[in-house]
Amino acid sequence: MAYEIEIKLRVNNRGKLLAVLKGMGARTVHRGTGQIHEWNTLFDTPAQELRKREQLLRTRIETPDGQVSWRKKNAPQPALLTFKGPVLRGRRRGRGSRAERHKVREEIEFPVGDAVKLAKILERLGMRPSFHYEKYRTTFALPATKAWAKGLLIELDETPIGIFMELEGPPKAIDQAAKELGYSKKDYILTNYVSLFAEECRRRSKKMGDMVFQKRK
Repeated sequence: MAYEIEIKLRVNNRGKLLAVLKGMGARTVHRGTGQIHEWNTLFDTPAQELRKREQLLRTRIETPDGQVSWRKKNAPQPALLTFKGPVLRGRRRGRGSRAERHKVREEIEFPVGDAVKLAKILERLGMRPSFHYEKYRTTFALPATKAWAKGLLIELDETPIGIFMELEGPPKAIDQAAKELGYSKKDYILTNYVSLFAEECRRRSKKMGDMVFQKRK
């Protein structure tokens, strides 16, 4: 089984963070601006059976340089299909990493050629879109000279509820990167964007809908 190991961190000063990343020798993974626009759709049954089992089924349409081309009609939209299992608790994964310190869950992900047709198949199977969320992601990797960072991805997410950074990879690399970026373990966020958005809506006494930008870039 493949497991996703990650944490989130809240970013209060984007410019300062980018300066620290530059000083560490970080480079963007994708060409151009390095920024990817993501349109994410979660699917579930009307009774929210996947959510109750703490599972996730998601399609993600990615467009480079933040160009939101997914609105074009009648055009096949390549996407990533992702299944995630429940967050593991109280079990060890990797070298000495405890599931309660990092978010650890099974992940199965692969590309599909047409998100629209896939959505129709899922709907025929009794599922429907349950939540949409979008973000602009810039993914960084550290140079090979930092051997401890092998397999680590640093993902800067600009979302409708603020800027976050995800560190994904080996547990020790996550902890080391977080430390060098000025964070401590008490700053680790282990929840997902759906829960973070729900918390923000409660804080603002707003009805929860989809997590989308009001005005696009």
